[in-house]
Amino acid sequence: MSGTYDPSGVHPVIGVDAGTATLREADHLIRDLRTTLALPPGTVACTHLIRTDTRRGTAVSLALPERVSVERVWQQLTATELSAALDDRRHGPSEAAALAAAEHAARRSGRAVLYAGVERLTGTVTVADLLESTAIDQLTVVGAPSTIPAPTTPILTQDHVRPEWRAGRLTLALVPAVGNTLAPFEVPNPTPCCADHA
Repeated sequence: MSGTYDPSGVHPVIGVDAGTATLREADHLIRDLRTTLALPPGTVACTHLIRTDTRRGTAVSLALPERVSVERVWQQLTATELSAALDDRRHGPSEAAALAAAEHAARRSGRAVLYAGVERLTGTVTVADLLESTAIDQLTVVGAPSTIPAPTTPILTQDHVRPEWRAGRLTLALVPAVGNTLAPFEVPNPTPCCADHA
């Protein structure tokens, strides 16, 4: 599945700003949007750190797999208090939303929370399984960027796998872990993001 998703130049990206301050809050926003907007399978939803004269925090971006879904979601967003940006359209104070959308569309930055195959990344998976069954394009080992992990190397996902757009490719940073395994560089928050909403 790696490399099969290609929103750039085909489907525009929607940027959304709810005034979130942290990545944890942005993750929770994406989970809420997945439900309330009925985001279709194949949606790539990313978080972005925003630093402008008027905004410090996070925004999110949504790249949907079908044009009809993009228009439906845009209509739903414009009926809310959220700020949003799509192409040259704006809803609310949308500078942060527009920045997030532009970064994702260009595949320059963005930390992916939703993407094709993410639901398969639980427990331990192999390098080969991860690359073959998800939208993740490449892996990099922190501290050893020229190292190419063997296809059979186990990855301890901790049920929290957040690849990032780097130079046009969805890239997952890994670190060595116990027993000749690897683990995602980003570890899950000790308190799950939805624990305080249960």
